[in-house]
Amino acid sequence: MKFVDEAKIVVEGGRGGNGCISFLRLKYMPFGGPDGGDGGEGGSVWAIAEPNLNTLADFRYTRRFRAPAGVHGQGSNCTGAAGDDLEVRMPLGTRIFDQATEELIGELMRPGQRIKVAQGGHRGLGNPHFKSSVNRTPYKATKGGEGEVRELRLELSLMADVGLLGLPNAGKSTLLASVSAARPKIADYPFTTLYPQPGVVSLGAARSFTMVDIPGLIEGAADGAGLGIRFLKHLQRTRLLLHLVDVQPPDGSDIVANIRTINGELKGFSAELTHKEQWLVFNKTDLMPEAEWRALVDKAVRRLRWKRPWFAISAATRHGCDELCEAAMAWVEAQAAPAAEPEAPAASVETPARPARRRASVPRRDPTEAVPNKDLGRSVKRDTRARRPSAPKRPRD
Repeated sequence: MKFVDEAKIVVEGGRGGNGCISFLRLKYMPFGGPDGGDGGEGGSVWAIAEPNLNTLADFRYTRRFRAPAGVHGQGSNCTGAAGDDLEVRMPLGTRIFDQATEELIGELMRPGQRIKVAQGGHRGLGNPHFKSSVNRTPYKATKGGEGEVRELRLELSLMADVGLLGLPNAGKSTLLASVSAARPKIADYPFTTLYPQPGVVSLGAARSFTMVDIPGLIEGAADGAGLGIRFLKHLQRTRLLLHLVDVQPPDGSDIVANIRTINGELKGFSAELTHKEQWLVFNKTDLMPEAEWRALVDKAVRRLRWKRPWFAISAATRHGCDELCEAAMAWVEAQAAPAAEPEAPAASVETPARPARRRASVPRRDPTEAVPNKDLGRSVKRDTRARRPSAPKRPRD
């Protein structure tokens, strides 16, 4: 499947259902009053982050997404059913822009994250809402509102743990094919890789990280030369950058100058890329004797005053690839789960003991005991068991 990292789509919320004009008519109730129901709410359009997708190719042909409309209201105060929300699944790392205003609506960063991109129309009101004391038979209802229509621009930036960068024919695709199950195109001419190629590097049970191969960069890539300006944005989401360097460039150029050229393009594109963790990986050491490439690599490291890790590998023969992957895995694990700093023990503070609560003792009275009544100045007996005096007898005529 072709890799697609940009797409334009149109989303439309569902129209709200209209309100109903109806009156209650029964055999013995000729003036039952209004009983028209409200319409249903229109469905909205949501963007859903799907971790199993890694391209926007699904939007090459399906570019319009419309949510269902709400059902109209009916008599007997029957409210119309609301339209179901429409969910549009997009890969992680998708940035959603409004094409008209260039506004960033949202960014899908977590699996299952939801972003509303189009609001459904509001429901229409039935005629009971317009009943009043002076208008008991309202012949009025409102129509449902129109759904929101938006034209969106989608931009995908692959969220990988490790990103490969370097000049064309530096061996990036060969390294990806050697350490993962990805099968990128490999050839002996420049710009073999025309689009980013992701892969998963597995180092055992529950130990793996994602690696993405970026098309080769050339001088002036930050200004639009070559293919780099289109795909440099994918490096912004990577945690670790592996800068592949050909120890024996086919054009005989200086490897130190090549390294500085790539770093200059990264700085020209985004200052954020210059602060990312970057390791030098000297590739194709199998093309010369060990003593020669060691002297060449040591000289380059001294000239660059490189303080970060560096590796010398041969992607074709897998020499040094295992050590490189283990080091990258350890770095990714350390960044994903940083060690928690031990907290200082809290100073012990003595809390004064609370005095024990005392319950107020209320003396119980005998139910037959007379209770003084202050208002009447007499005693009232609380004995409910005593029989009430009988009513006086009516005298006979």
